[in-house]
Amino acid sequence: MIITRSPLRITLGGGGTDLPSYYEKFGGFLISAAINRYVYITLHENFTDNLTVKYSKVEHVNEASEIQHPIIREAFNLVGISGKGLELSSMADIPSGTGLGSSSSFTTALLKALHVYKRNLILPSTLAEQACDIELNRLKEPIGKQDQYISAYGGITCFDFSKDGKVEAHPLKISKDTLDDLTDNLLLFFTGYSRSASSILKEQDQKSKAADKEMIDNLHVVKDIGLQSRVCLENGDITEFSRLMDVHWNLKKKRSGNMSNPKISEWYELAKKHGALGGKLIGAGGGGFLMFYADDKLRLRKSMTSEGLKEVRFTFDFEGTRPIIL
Repeated sequence: MIITRSPLRITLGGGGTDLPSYYEKFGGFLISAAINRYVYITLHENFTDNLTVKYSKVEHVNEASEIQHPIIREAFNLVGISGKGLELSSMADIPSGTGLGSSSSFTTALLKALHVYKRNLILPSTLAEQACDIELNRLKEPIGKQDQYISAYGGITCFDFSKDGKVEAHPLKISKDTLDDLTDNLLLFFTGYSRSASSILKEQDQKSKAADKEMIDNLHVVKDIGLQSRVCLENGDITEFSRLMDVHWNLKKKRSGNMSNPKISEWYELAKKHGALGGKLIGAGGGGFLMFYADDKLRLRKSMTSEGLKEVRFTFDFEGTRPIIL
């Protein structure tokens, strides 16, 4: 049996500049961090002539080309496996549609399992690019490249997106004290809203392609905030980093009327009154997780849980997508 896992992620700065409609014209930059919440894929032989695939549904097919799930079908095709005699299943620590990059984590974990099955050695950069090929090129999803790359690499990582499509990854150079500070004082709360990011990202994508000045200017500032956030974190200036998160969130809300809703805004303001120095909604928006940096995490935790929000505690993952059982 082969079991692989791929981490979910949070964005620490520059989110949204990883879409091709933006970086192919201006170049993109962001800071992303893998966390110890995972998507898992299991793959093993079932000694039949069929392929069984289990996710939210169960499919029994003759071969991979017949699979309805588009990512699974394209992954088998990309790696060159018919699937006969195999059984594949998936599970996750966090529900999909919550802004932590679960779809791309699923894709990287799936590809890794298939490559392990074929005994292929694959580098994180190649794994990430294959996941991008499936989601962006083959399936035409209006998404960026952040999720695939941070899932493959892990860590707290800076990504530069070049106009020609190349991606460079560099570990964020932070001290142990700053890392401990982030681990202790960044808090995640589930809003209870799950959503598809596609519609919000599609709006951004279309406006960027149309050279909408307001959207482009917004993303320019967001990229600059990402670069400033890198400087703050590498210098250990957490207070300024938190302020930049707050600025980022206010800019992010302007990109789409569906980015937030009155309840999310209410919770955000409540958090700022109870110990949060800054924060934002993780992912494309519309639901998912609120993330805050708190100077008084006990007071913040009490205020959020009293509102019915569930906290998900986490640490950072520095291993990326990998097999855990062979």
